[in-house]
Amino acid sequence: MRWKHEDAPDPAAGRGEPASARFSDQLIATLPRLRRFARGLTGSASEADDLVQAACERALTREHQFQEGTRFDSWMFRIVQTIWIDQLRARDVRKEDGEIIEERLGTDAPVRWTEARLALGEVRQAVERLPEDHRAVLMLVTVEGLSYKEAAEVVGVPVGTIMSRLARARIALQQQLDAGAGIRRSARNATAQ
Repeated sequence: MRWKHEDAPDPAAGRGEPASARFSDQLIATLPRLRRFARGLTGSASEADDLVQAACERALTREHQFQEGTRFDSWMFRIVQTIWIDQLRARDVRKEDGEIIEERLGTDAPVRWTEARLALGEVRQAVERLPEDHRAVLMLVTVEGLSYKEAAEVVGVPVGTIMSRLARARIALQQQLDAGAGIRRSARNATAQ
């Protein structure tokens, strides 16, 4: 039996090279979103980078587990979240100090920039104080823009649970930020007198 050149099997297809290239392209394209998600979970740029690196390593070693036709970003968010939960559990076991070192603010920056950084710091701290399950849902839906259904698939809970956690996370976040604004006003009034 003779094959026409177009009908001959591609020798590279048996080795999985095109899928690996496609997989790598998807992974690279997802990196900025993974970093944002990891930063939201960890509250630290360096911890987030370590978390993303661990997730990429796990994804590359388990490329065969990814199902074509499903959302690659959801699969990667799930890996990031799983590794983060594992790290938190390990910290609890080892009784590690989980405090985050705050970044220094530049003293030569304009006042508006400094105020914006302070406000961002307050939001980060408020997000860090949220329970882990609420923080993950908040990051997936509000920062990453996943639908409730997609977030439910990543976290592995029903859509109603996602909606409930997100509502509670938003309320808790607003209450923390409102309480912080009252403290700042009191401090400003005391210094003005």
